[in-house]
Amino acid sequence: MTDGTNPPSHPQPEPAPGSGGYGFPPGPPAQGGYGYPTPAGGYGYPQAGQQPNPYQQDVGGYQPDAGSGYPPDAAGGYPQDAGAGYQQDPGAGQWSAAPAQPGFTRLAGPDLPGSSQPDWEAMADRSAAERRKKRLWTLGGGVTVLALLASGGTFFLMGNDDDGQDAQPANSASASPEPEDAKGPAAYTATVAGDDTLLRDSYGSMGIRLGPDLKVGPLGKRFQVVGRGNGNSWAQSAEPVVDVTKSFTVTARAYNSAAKGSRIVMSQGDGESFSFELGVNEVNGKQAWIFRVQTGDKGAAATTRTVTAEGLNMVKTPTLLMATYDAEKKAIALYVDGKKAGETPVPPIWQAPGPLQLGRSKHHNIWTGPWQGALHNIKTYDMAFTAEQAAGYKEGKLDPSPKPTHAWLLT
Repeated sequence: MTDGTNPPSHPQPEPAPGSGGYGFPPGPPAQGGYGYPTPAGGYGYPQAGQQPNPYQQDVGGYQPDAGSGYPPDAAGGYPQDAGAGYQQDPGAGQWSAAPAQPGFTRLAGPDLPGSSQPDWEAMADRSAAERRKKRLWTLGGGVTVLALLASGGTFFLMGNDDDGQDAQPANSASASPEPEDAKGPAAYTATVAGDDTLLRDSYGSMGIRLGPDLKVGPLGKRFQVVGRGNGNSWAQSAEPVVDVTKSFTVTARAYNSAAKGSRIVMSQGDGESFSFELGVNEVNGKQAWIFRVQTGDKGAAATTRTVTAEGLNMVKTPTLLMATYDAEKKAIALYVDGKKAGETPVPPIWQAPGPLQLGRSKHHNIWTGPWQGALHNIKTYDMAFTAEQAAGYKEGKLDPSPKPTHAWLLT
């Protein structure tokens, strides 16, 4: 390259007449600069009669959207076929010329034949510009190949954000995580593997067997159970879950679709009577949420203690229910959507034989309260929540967060 001084004192021979200059073909220079003729569609675009390369930009070239690195579609969004990434629209039609790219400056031609000396500085500048072109195209091709390999053949358009950082494709949605004590993310399952009638305990090993008409159904990306309100709309564990001689909390999210009658979310015991039950019952001629415990083995009214939440919308309204027993205070309490509905003192709760029940309760040797509606997020704890903890649980701000002893159908 020249350093700004006169060239060496070895004059070059004059170019042959009609040759077009030193090492350049005769005639006017090719569009886009000497040595790099540009096809009609621009660099990397097919000429007339050729098929377009499917791994190049759509009509109009690649125009990065501010802050995203991806070209918007006609509706202003970012079309993405599931698992396929951003690809050429097959209906894009003819390919058009690419817009001018930064760094690709069109150079003036060399001195015309008959000049006494060639313009050495211009030729050096052209050579440097051509080397820059080659490096840019080589780099671009390498990025394309790496993107294809990394995505298994799926091509993501790569660009630059305004801050100069490489734009990356959006991450795919990860699988729903397990509860906090799991060792890594995994797809959540409501039932035990290989048995779609046994609800999986996410915090223990107590499965709950589904009756014929209490079915697992979708709830967003998770699951719920839905009962039809008949004698088969129930489920039960293999053995007792709650130790009613100690403090405990039971909670569930319920959606009651029955306008009348008794509807039990959960209870425990399958003998002559229950130990506790949580659900819907008619109070003063209207439905109300209730938490009821039994202090005697016969289920007599005189040995029953109940807390109620009256005057609420009971039908087709998603509701968070929480019932507690404080063994030290010897009191039970009911919370509806994080608010305390009531509290009452109780003698020790009778420890009825038999497992945890969903969707029914035992009264005088008869199953009652078949559930009609949906249930999910069913948990038990070996402690009595305070009013502050119940409110925090409703808002998802329970800190420190106590671990359940058992949990089913988490969301």
